[in-house]
Amino acid sequence: MPDALRYKRVLLKVSGEALMGPGQYGIDLPTVDQIAADVKEGVQAGAEVCLVIGGGNIFRGLSASASGIDRASADYMGMLATVMNALAMQNALEKIEVPTRVQSAIPMSAICEPYIRRRAARHMEKGRVVIFAAGTGNPFFTTDTAAALRANEMGCDALFKGTQVDGVYSADPKKDKNAVRYERLTHHEVLSKDLKVMDAAAISLARENNIPIVVFDIHHAGNFARVLKGRAPSTVIGDDLPAA
Repeated sequence: MPDALRYKRVLLKVSGEALMGPGQYGIDLPTVDQIAADVKEGVQAGAEVCLVIGGGNIFRGLSASASGIDRASADYMGMLATVMNALAMQNALEKIEVPTRVQSAIPMSAICEPYIRRRAARHMEKGRVVIFAAGTGNPFFTTDTAAALRANEMGCDALFKGTQVDGVYSADPKKDKNAVRYERLTHHEVLSKDLKVMDAAAISLARENNIPIVVFDIHHAGNFARVLKGRAPSTVIGDDLPAA
């Protein structure tokens, strides 16, 4: 059956920069709405979906640390930026009637739930989208690592990484016209080739728990559901993958 889902439960990692749209910083609401519509399409196709959203469109802890802010403080500021993005995405999803819960690794009960693994899993079982905010709640860890951690905790079949291009390339395809797109890679190949997909801690965590990472173009409307069904270009990273 060509439209059968390849993955039933997935975590979608969206960078903060993806929410900027054509802008240089901040949240571009039409872009958020487009991603929300894609998530709804995936849910309607039968997938259980959770999200981790970065905060780089508002504040980048690492670059702020390089400018003189204490690294731990800068990382906490970045975590707060992810909460703002999560609330924006929740609003966009609920406008189109997708029940959504935000859970934060840093408790802030006035605006969202605290992260509780069993509660999050129950939300997903009931068809709700869960957005995990504030990273892991710890400085020195990226939202990529948070995504790999939450994908493991939720028992996800795959971690989807939405990017600016339709997969992992041997070089930046916007700069090198001879760059080649990989169809499949192992976690080890990503680490050994130093391919800038996600940080090494996230790749290692996915590898240890045998979770495939699916890299695809999030800016092409409808791509999320198509990739869930194996009908759009992507790169699949994993060991012991089934035949395509």
